[in-house]
Amino acid sequence: MTVKLTEVAAFRIRTFLRGSSNQDGTQKGVRLAVADGGCSGYEYKMEITSTPKPDDLVVENEDKVLFFIDRESAPLIEGMVIDFVDGLVESGFKFTNPNATDTCGCGKSFKVGDCTPAGVPCS
Repeated sequence: MTVKLTEVAAFRIRTFLRGSSNQDGTQKGVRLAVADGGCSGYEYKMEITSTPKPDDLVVENEDKVLFFIDRESAPLIEGMVIDFVDGLVESGFKFTNPNATDTCGCGKSFKVGDCTPAGVPCS
């Protein structure tokens, strides 16, 4: 399972992880998943946690960031690159997913061939 971070994204994620440190010393990581939703069918989900769910794959990437990835999401995000942009109009994480066959203009939603659920129009 491979998830790559740009240098800027790795810095931002490590900053978030340090800012939410555990008092008990357990290592925090990022739960990364996809869920039905968004205008293209799937949308990305990220959250800081230190507790993997029972079906999570636990992966430490080359930047020493710990990811918790549920087994259903794993094939949909294999090989994904996460970047972070900081601009006047938009700031946040950007996803480049080699498995996506189409993406929404918002950059947070994608399709993967015929297995994609129905999308929901952007509001």
